[in-house]
Amino acid sequence: MKKAYDVRWSETSEKDLTDIIEYIAGDSPAHAYEVFKKIKQKTSNLHTFPDRGRIVPELQDQGITLYRELIVSPWRIIYRISERKVYVLSVLDARRNVEDILLRRMIGMKL
Repeated sequence: MKKAYDVRWSETSEKDLTDIIEYIAGDSPAHAYEVFKKIKQKTSNLHTFPDRGRIVPELQDQGITLYRELIVSPWRIIYRISERKVYVLSVLDARRNVEDILLRRMIGMKL
């Protein structure tokens, strides 16, 4: 069966995931590997049904509905769909303020 959507990871999301896995591996390499597998598996399912993630609530409150997220507790995988591609944009810790993180990233991009 041919996959309907191409899933692509941004440099930022790859760095997010690497940072998460390295941090966890400091305590437990086995647990880090399990987290890595869960996150990658969840995003690989976007090939066939990318609309299943919810719209990011903090962005929806601002009228922005282009971005969706999947949850692999406690992480939020933020992505957007464009034509036949899914772009994984960030993997964030849900215990942190997502608005602050996104704002900092936007400001950093403009400098």
